[in-house]
Amino acid sequence: MLLIATLMALQTQPAHAFVVTGSGRFAQVADAASIMRDAGIARIRVLQVVDSRFKVGGTHYWGGWSWWSFDCELQTADRLDFTSVREGGLEGPTVADEAPAYPIEKDSDAEELAKLACSDTPPAVQPRTLGEGVRLGRQSMEP
Repeated sequence: MLLIATLMALQTQPAHAFVVTGSGRFAQVADAASIMRDAGIARIRVLQVVDSRFKVGGTHYWGGWSWWSFDCELQTADRLDFTSVREGGLEGPTVADEAPAYPIEKDSDAEELAKLACSDTPPAVQPRTLGEGVRLGRQSMEP
């Protein structure tokens, strides 16, 4: 019953607007559709995609979501939380990230995310599902 409810919820989710902002050991795939701005502060939800072989305790994962907050003027970043995403899209639990905001370093993941979140011009991307976002992220990690 839980599986059916989860699948129905995933099918009714609004489309995402994924942008790959960086990749290495993980891929950072930002959801441009989630950007919110207020008085120089920008928030964006980012999917950290893992390799297809990644598993914990026998469970395969796609990665995890994090909300990020950026002070666009002061150029600081703050990762607010992390929510794991199992293969198939089941999310949870969410764990708060208690670390304070920090200065954005040049050539960092935070810098790329801040450029996107703080930009007045949203990127031109096609709506995509969560599964498609995972595929984009994994393709960006291929050699």
